[in-house]
Amino acid sequence: MYIPKHFQITEKQQAIHFMRKYSFASIVTVLNGIPEATHLPFVIEVRGDEVVLLSHFAKANPQVDVIEQEASLVIFTEPHAYISPKNYEKETNVPTWNYIAIHAYGKAKLLKDETAVGALLAKTISTYEQDYLKQWNRLPGDYKHKMMNGIVAFELVVTDLQAKYKLSQNRSEIEQQNIINNLDSSETDNEKEIADYMKQLKH
Repeated sequence: MYIPKHFQITEKQQAIHFMRKYSFASIVTVLNGIPEATHLPFVIEVRGDEVVLLSHFAKANPQVDVIEQEASLVIFTEPHAYISPKNYEKETNVPTWNYIAIHAYGKAKLLKDETAVGALLAKTISTYEQDYLKQWNRLPGDYKHKMMNGIVAFELVVTDLQAKYKLSQNRSEIEQQNIINNLDSSETDNEKEIADYMKQLKH
């Protein structure tokens, strides 16, 4: 990912927090020379110094056949906002877009043992709907086995984590505050969130 220096975030914990907050991401692999993407919910774990991403494909997904062969790219992104030139002090300016994006690279490992798959699903359920875990645990074993047989679980150890926070860091203090004020008054959640992230950078 192209990241100008003033938009680069090197604090790993900051990137992990963002990935956990916006954990429905896109995993990209190359299949027959063509990029292929699937949109999946991820569980983000920290194991010592390693960041590990856990998820599962539908069994029929062709990405299953290539995911262990080469590195994958997982893209986490969510809030974004159009930035109008009206926020700038000079008229000789053009519109832009503020956004946050995390790119996580790594090679995935398929989890083939049913116990490991079950543990991954329990982690996923606990992450997204803790109350459902009790219901899942009560379901008949043959039903759960059938459901697990229809998916392919995997975990991906991140070998390269790139974080880009493009939040007008290259603009003046006055212009940044103009943008924050403008986005704060918006009725769009995305724009309000970008304003909040801009405020955090200023502290």
